[in-house]
Amino acid sequence: MGNINSRKTIRKYTQKDISDTLLKQLLDEAEHTPTMGNLQLYSVIITRNADMKAQLAPAHFSQPMVEGAPVVLTFCADFRRTTLWAINRKATPGYDNFLSFLNAATDTLLYCQTFCNLAEAKGLGTCFLGTTIYNPQAIIKTLCLPQLVMPVATITLGWPDEQPALSDRLPLNSIIHQEVYNDYTPERINEFYTAKEQLEENKYFVEINNKETLAQVFTDIRYTKKDNEAMSVGLLEALKQQGFL
Repeated sequence: MGNINSRKTIRKYTQKDISDTLLKQLLDEAEHTPTMGNLQLYSVIITRNADMKAQLAPAHFSQPMVEGAPVVLTFCADFRRTTLWAINRKATPGYDNFLSFLNAATDTLLYCQTFCNLAEAKGLGTCFLGTTIYNPQAIIKTLCLPQLVMPVATITLGWPDEQPALSDRLPLNSIIHQEVYNDYTPERINEFYTAKEQLEENKYFVEINNKETLAQVFTDIRYTKKDNEAMSVGLLEALKQQGFL
């Protein structure tokens, strides 16, 4: 049994299956997550088939856990179901806009997080793939997503076959603000980030990337302005294609 204080991202899984009964139980329990207007603006695509996982893998930069996990779950912001319900009940929907996407995406991410918490409490391992919004059009095509359905999160799911170290986290004081936002001075940045920068694995990370600081690894290599802008174009095109812009 896992708990939030010991949770780890799991990228390697055993070949032990996840029963439909257990998977559906977890997805059902996660439905108690808060949701806007009690509309549940999400859908989940369950991928078990090896060929389908292979088709999804390139959209996730071919990270090995996509094909290695027993189950891949794609969580989609879904205003299509609500829209069709309205049309079929003599109502006039107006959810083909960006605000509706944000509402549905929020619902979806809340549902996804609840599912992960429940799954990990059962001993399952998960890995959240942020690549879902980097290459949404490939995922839309592979999963045959219609208009007003947009992928926003992907989870690989399985029984853990590794025990990685806990990831470091910033101190609580770095993220909380009393009453109003308290901006970050150079002194506060030093206070909050020095411990992270001094971790041996992070110092090694800087060294192997031939950089001076850990921040440079993120800005110059991992999440560059050029890549962010290029993927933003693709994301906006996908939102237009799916009818949210």
